[in-house]
Amino acid sequence: MSQSEPSRLIVGISGASGVAYGLRALDACRDLGVETHLILSRAAALTIVQETELSVAEVQARASIVHKTSDVGAAVASGSFPTLGMIVAPCSVRTMSEIASGVTSSLLTRAADVTLKERRPLVLMVRETPLHLGHLRTMVRLAEMGAVIAPPLPAFYAKPHSLEEMVDQSVGRALDLFGLSWASVKRWGQDVGPLKGEA
Repeated sequence: MSQSEPSRLIVGISGASGVAYGLRALDACRDLGVETHLILSRAAALTIVQETELSVAEVQARASIVHKTSDVGAAVASGSFPTLGMIVAPCSVRTMSEIASGVTSSLLTRAADVTLKERRPLVLMVRETPLHLGHLRTMVRLAEMGAVIAPPLPAFYAKPHSLEEMVDQSVGRALDLFGLSWASVKRWGQDVGPLKGEA
């Protein structure tokens, strides 16, 4: 992106369990001064109600700009609109599979497809377990297409004291993939583990 353009990140939230990852990605970008373009799937709206005390409107208020999932003519549907890339947090298997197929039916998956074709980072925080062979093959296909599969797995070396700290560590490590360094991340050799320069 040019120096005159603001740093922008597309944040997709699908209907998988783990909406907290998307919420904290929005919060982190706000902390970092990064403009966020939020796309919520229809199923995500249901998950927000089930997993949080927030309304959909309160979640949308955390983003710089909100796009309707039906608005396939939105700015983020075009490769000419410069962004740092896109994170889908959490990413459902349905969303992952649609992106892999290239046959997109919503703005969320269209924006992901555009991110791939423009060779920008696409980070998918896939939330499903256990995985059958079809899921694994889809992940391989996406990796071959250039996506980063980043399941939100806990980093116990960071010695988290709460669920919130575990979420923040996963989100922060995902944002590292866009060159965004969030202060909430505990880093090996700096905040935890052996100090830099020690044997």
